[in-house]
Amino acid sequence: MYFVFSFRPHETPFEDGTFKLTIEFTEEYPNKPPTVRFVSKMFHPNVYADGSICLDILQNRWSPTYDVSAILTSIQSLLHDPNPNSPANNEAAQLYRENRREYEKKVAAIVQESWNEDDDDQ
Repeated sequence: MYFVFSFRPHETPFEDGTFKLTIEFTEEYPNKPPTVRFVSKMFHPNVYADGSICLDILQNRWSPTYDVSAILTSIQSLLHDPNPNSPANNEAAQLYRENRREYEKKVAAIVQESWNEDDDDQ
């Protein structure tokens, strides 16, 4: 079973965008984490090209006590405070570390694309 969420990550450079992600639950849930990935295009040090997210609670620090709210809160936190030392997207990580202005320009372009994607859904 899976769900598609629209996600507005407040207090992050992505704040003005609307991003879609899927959360797929298997029969092993809650003992194993769901599979979570962005469907919308994303430019972030910890998001792979296929939209999957490099996030500890979805990998080696999962606990059955986590719910969807905890997952979304953790993703929002990651968007606000990336970990460029554990990159899933090397270009984004390098820009984040070395040229924050250029990184934020690329994020702004992704935010703007999300507006067009949102229009396409209507």
